[in-house]
Amino acid sequence: MLTINEDDIRLQQSAADKAVAIQDIAKSLTSKNLVESGYVQGMLNRESQNSTFLGNGIAIPHGTVDTRSLVNNTGVAVHHFPEGVDWGDGNTVYLAIGIAAKSDEHLGILKQLTKVLSADSVEDKLKQAHSAQQIVSLLNGEAQLKADFDASLIQLNFPASDMLQMTAVAGGLLKNTGCVENQFVADLVTKSPTHLGQGLWLVASDTGAKRTAMSFVTTSNQCEFEGETVKGLVAFSANSNLHQSMLNILTDTVSSGEQNKLLQSNQESLIALFTGEESLVSSPVEASDNSAVFTIKNAHGLHARPGAMLVAEAKKFDSKITVFNLDGEAKPVNAKSLMKVIAMGVKHGHQLQFSAEGSDAKEALAGIGKAIESGLGEG
Repeated sequence: MLTINEDDIRLQQSAADKAVAIQDIAKSLTSKNLVESGYVQGMLNRESQNSTFLGNGIAIPHGTVDTRSLVNNTGVAVHHFPEGVDWGDGNTVYLAIGIAAKSDEHLGILKQLTKVLSADSVEDKLKQAHSAQQIVSLLNGEAQLKADFDASLIQLNFPASDMLQMTAVAGGLLKNTGCVENQFVADLVTKSPTHLGQGLWLVASDTGAKRTAMSFVTTSNQCEFEGETVKGLVAFSANSNLHQSMLNILTDTVSSGEQNKLLQSNQESLIALFTGEESLVSSPVEASDNSAVFTIKNAHGLHARPGAMLVAEAKKFDSKITVFNLDGEAKPVNAKSLMKVIAMGVKHGHQLQFSAEGSDAKEALAGIGKAIESGLGEG
């Protein structure tokens, strides 16, 4: 699989505009003998057809299908622009990954970027990066980009009889997921939790915190702490300030008096609330009027341009639309998210199952089917 390593990265680059940036990147690809000199025109043509900006300060300029014959070897040239380059439409690029690919090898890089493109702090980290190792660490997901919170950090209806047990469980969840060391749990149980009202409590520690994360525990028993009811406990391991967005959500919930709603939520609702990630089914759905399977005919799969065309078609409809690659390993994703659609690594001949929920669900599936049949802008 095509990946990015430190030797691919040129630090401290600058460019007056994206055309100059693309030309410079093409020169790097040429100097590495990855492409012939004419490949640059394909990169500029691709950019004029559809922006290669992905989000979070990252772009992936690459050639058109008809310039793939100019590719000698598959590879990348990565230019770091700490001052940023105007990529159009109000977008600024701090890292441009120039791709030379004979086929669909570049889909591996798009998968690699999935976590990076969904985190809020990436742009600042890219601007501040001063080594190739830092950038590779970011792109590989080794650097923590957002606070951890998933099903493994949630324990609902635990039969706790007091706050000590609640705190121990909350700390244990963080320990079991590798977010903290033993001293974190030992320190957490000595803390005096803060009552947020309606039986919801908060506790935190930075002692022995390896990653910033949040755990959530509720109890099925009737118990009290300092004369107040205990129904649930939120615990933070603070290795950085990445938990601030979750803390803000918690503050807003308390300010609006919706603690009980939070305490009565299921795992999926809690994850959606604090991470912004909607819960999707983890496997294909049974065939119905609101689902359909289409085969991708594009010779090189869903790279940037056909992927963008597919997402643009999905966005025409109000319905919630998810897509599952029946021939891949990825879970269902939001069909209106370019980053997530491309990251599925869809190749020629792959079957995609679309599911739509909403007033125009049937129209959405028909429109998507027609767009795929027509080649998603590639004939």
